[in-house]
Amino acid sequence: MRVADHAGSARALHDRPPPSGAAPEAWFLHPAAPALVLGSTQRDAAVDETVAASAGIEVVRRGSGGGAVLLWPRGVVWVDVWVPAGDRRWDERVDVASHWVGALWAGVLETLGCEAVEVHHGGLATGPLGPAVCFDGVGPGEVLVGGGKAVGVSQRRTREWARFQTTAYTADGRPPDLDVVAALVAPLAASAGLAPEAMARALVPVPLPVRPDDLAGTLRRALRAA
Repeated sequence: MRVADHAGSARALHDRPPPSGAAPEAWFLHPAAPALVLGSTQRDAAVDETVAASAGIEVVRRGSGGGAVLLWPRGVVWVDVWVPAGDRRWDERVDVASHWVGALWAGVLETLGCEAVEVHHGGLATGPLGPAVCFDGVGPGEVLVGGGKAVGVSQRRTREWARFQTTAYTADGRPPDLDVVAALVAPLAASAGLAPEAMARALVPVPLPVRPDDLAGTLRRALRAA
């Protein structure tokens, strides 16, 4: 599989068109600034735009479903995998189509020494915060380490392509201040009857116990060989 790197704003990275060829591709995406990425069904009013502007946090809506994800430079390994219809990795069954992506990630984490790694093969299971925050629940193809979610997976599909968007957190980079994040998502928390502080903590998950460069390098090799 061809592997490429793209950098820019989170909005620009999400809006990139599909690959020009007819073969699968994997993109390592590098956001230039912190961003809160909302799922396709979450309302724009879910965030405080004034706080976002003041803190320099971009607010973006992705085309795939699921809950909110917080990104920041170097703190997240963000990889999108494009699979064309008819490819051996293509599966019409949406609930199992991402299993192979999760299995690839799981193999990488096991290679790096992570233990109790498993791929979720069931349906969507939400956590205490419901569907509001991606890493508070688990869905098909997502990866858990020691029972906690380690890799988020969402997908967007057309007749021609499936785009699997995957993210995992590392100890690199500097996440936004939790008090700022809580203020940012206060409207979303209020609408769901949740504490904004709890939502903020869920948006900054515990990082994987691996070196970021080792994770990226091992994942690149696995994708090229996929």
